[in-house]
Order: sequence, then C-alpha cells, then structure tokens
Amino acid sequence: MPRVTTPDGIALHYEEAGAGTPILFIHEFGGNHESWEPQLRFFSRRHRCITYAARGYPPSDVPEDVEQYSQAIAVADAVAVLDGLGIARAHVVGLSMGGFATVHFGLRHPDRALSLTVAGAGYGCEKQYEDYFRGVSLEVAERFATEGARAFAPVYAEGASRVQFQNKDPRGWREFADRLATHSDTGAAFTMRGVQARRPSFWDLEEELKQMPVPTLVVVGDEDDHCLLPGIFLKKTIPACGLSVFPKTGHTLNLEEPAWFNGLLAEFIAQVEAGAWTPRDPRALPGQIMRTR
Repeated sequence: MPRVTTPDGIALHYEEAGAGTPILFIHEFGGNHESWEPQLRFFSRRHRCITYAARGYPPSDVPEDVEQYSQAIAVADAVAVLDGLGIARAHVVGLSMGGFATVHFGLRHPDRALSLTVAGAGYGCEKQYEDYFRGVSLEVAERFATEGARAFAPVYAEGASRVQFQNKDPRGWREFADRLATHSDTGAAFTMRGVQARRPSFWDLEEELKQMPVPTLVVVGDEDDHCLLPGIFLKKTIPACGLSVFPKTGHTLNLEEPAWFNGLLAEFIAQVEAGAWTPRDPRALPGQIMRTR
C-alpha cells in the first residue's frame, strides 16, 4: 500500500495514475481519496494524477489527538504528499474541505502550485453564519463520535446540498453515502472539530488573497447556497481568478456533474499551461457600467 509520511510522523495513503504534468486532488469531508475516481480516469490520459486520503481517513493514519488536525496541518500534508513523490509543482484541485486546503496551499506555497481549482468551498465563511457553522460542526462531530459513521452517514448524506446528487444519480449518490459510512468515527469527529470548526473565513484572508498570484478557478453549484457568496468573493479578490456556477447543482460537484467538471477543469489547465489565464484586465473596472470617456 503506497504511503508517504508527514513531518509529524503520520502515514498518508495515496494513489496515482498516468504521466505528464501533475494534478493533486484533495477530497472533501464527506468523501475520501476514492471520490476523485471519475477525474483520475479522465485526466490520467495526459497527466500524472495523485489523490490521497487525508489524515483521519483510513487507510491513512487516524491520530488520536484533536490537536493533530487543523487547516495548517491539512496544507502541510498536501505538501508532504508532493514532497514524498518528488513533485516540485502541481495543479491543485480541491472540493469543499479540500477546496479550503487548496486556497491555503496557494497562500502558503504559491511556488508549488501551477494552478488552483477551488470547488464547493465556502461553508462557515459568511460572517452572519460563522457561529452557526461552528456550532453545527461540533454537533456533527459529536454525532460521528457517539453514533458512529455507519449510523450517521444516511443523515449527513441527505443534506440540503446533497439531495441534488441523489435525485440526478441515485447510484452515484448511493456509492457516496456507502463510502461515508466506512469513515473512521474518530477521524471524522476530530477532522470536524480540528479543521472545519476552526478554519478562518475567506473574508479574514482578504489582504492575503489580493496578493496571491496563482491562476485560480472557483466552481460552485447554484443550489450550494453557502458557497455562492464566498465563490463570488474569491472571484473579486484573487487577481487571476475565474468563477463557474453549475446550474441546478449541489455540493458534490465532481461526482454530481463529472462531465461538466472534467471539461471545465481540462480547459482551465490548458489555458494555464498556455499562459493564457492571466490577472483581470485593469480596464475591467468593477464599478463601471458603460464607458463614456
């Protein structure tokens, strides 16, 4: 079983396929490394694709201390995977929790990122919902810790931004829900407490984001309500950022709409590698409606 070891001694399981410019895929809270299978099958035709199970997600190690889980540690783990595989730079793609890690990767290690794709990221960022998000995160953590993933997964998997996937692709959604039920009870609880409930809002990072030079694509579903405004904020704040909104789509973008997602990501990467994904033209003034002089 292929593994890399982080600086603090945690073994992370990874999988890879293909050859070419590397793409690193970082999964969401409700998924694991297997959640990127539609992308590995598509992109490994011309890229070296790597996905890994975050700490707390078997077959990676599950630390027994909540202080071994944080947003900063999640970024360090992504770097450790690249280091362990001898990869200097990669396109970094993350969904939800992985999308937050991708943003922080770009802020902390812009020299290691060829591009950033931030999908379905934003929960807890809206200032009016910060307290609610932290509270519900801790409640979810408690449910995983006390009831276990197998019992709680059916509830979590029918969240307001998951039912779109269920309605469109019942078999794909069932695979997602069944996979969620296999998560480590301890790992899920500590990830929710240490990473999700403690991470900063994008608005708290505004000045840093304004200086972040990495070409960035933000993708959200139009029925993933708490990611819409954060997605627009990232678009307006990061210099070389584009925004795509998938219609009638929820949170699990890459599985719910794999053809759209793969096509969009392929075009983005092609533009980045051609040097065509540049910062916004300074003439495109946000406050201007029509030019008169």
